[in-house]
Amino acid sequence: MIVFLCSAGMELIQNNPDLSAYLAADEAIDHHHPLVREVSARLASQVADSYAYARAAFEFVRDTIPHSQDSGDLRVTWRASDVLEQGTGICYAKAHALAALLRAEDIPTAFCYQRFDVVHGLVAVRFNGAWHRQDPRGNKPGVDARFSLDGERLAFTPDPAAHELDHPELYAAPHPAVLAALKAAEDRPHLWESLPVSL
Repeated sequence: MIVFLCSAGMELIQNNPDLSAYLAADEAIDHHHPLVREVSARLASQVADSYAYARAAFEFVRDTIPHSQDSGDLRVTWRASDVLEQGTGICYAKAHALAALLRAEDIPTAFCYQRFDVVHGLVAVRFNGAWHRQDPRGNKPGVDARFSLDGERLAFTPDPAAHELDHPELYAAPHPAVLAALKAAEDRPHLWESLPVSL
């Protein structure tokens, strides 16, 4: 376990001390999939460095893959390549897609979570020896998330008075409770009934 301070001053806990774990591919973060590689190559060809690529990948997922609740899409995606192919997903799925695109270009990426009425998913990217949380959920009125390594620009800020919180853990793989809910859901209304309320 390694502890970092994020740009907002909160302690972030890197659960796995092996940084290579935050570059790994798995069932959900299938960054060796041809579609993930195609998108990452296209984005990489348009930028000059890793920082610019990370920003471009973030904006691509945030802006071109609608959050399924916002768009009214009933489909549930969870595998990164499926999110890119179907062009839809909730916060967790969009985080999986962004992580796959970042890891495809060797940028360490972690999964992190916040708790509101239900658990909300986002990612953290590692640059200059520190982790920086990013939220590709998708903007809408009242939500203005941006890629930033200098002060967090997340979609939501927990209110401790309402028992909301930031989970400090940085996971190398999506949380099992998140994956279980996504995989079991027949459609988004069904998923809405089974979203994890805690980790």
